[in-house]
Amino acid sequence: MTPTVLVAFDESPQAAAALRHALSTYDDATIRVLYVNDPWEWAGADGIDGVFYAEEAFERSQAAAEAVIAEAEAIAREYDAEITTATEVGTASETIVSYAEEHDVDHVVLGSHGRRGLERYLLGSVAERVARRSPGSVTIIRDERPAEDD
Repeated sequence: MTPTVLVAFDESPQAAAALRHALSTYDDATIRVLYVNDPWEWAGADGIDGVFYAEEAFERSQAAAEAVIAEAEAIAREYDAEITTATEVGTASETIVSYAEEHDVDHVVLGSHGRRGLERYLLGSVAERVARRSPGSVTIIRDERPAEDD
């Protein structure tokens, strides 16, 4: 049976590195890419004239999600690979784990740090929570870019 690999994907360089790792390492697997649209992020968005409009904020977040998924699809094309993409609304770690359980994921690959940087550090690492709760194995990828030549 073909293994299923889930890549948690957001706007971070670590997420792009995680997807590249999955595409180059698990070429015989079904690759699923998941973007979690966290309402805690868009709920605090500025509204029009200082008034918050939940529907408009959600629509903006959906447009941003589409752009992030398009980036994942572009990376997959670099590897001449097919991926299955999904966007879910929820908190990152819980949604990633639930998605992995519901879709019989064998392995999860995600970046060590996501789009919220210090805030994620202060709240606790999504990667750590996923590693502790995932139904299968987890690989955490750091984006280690080579030093630029001087």
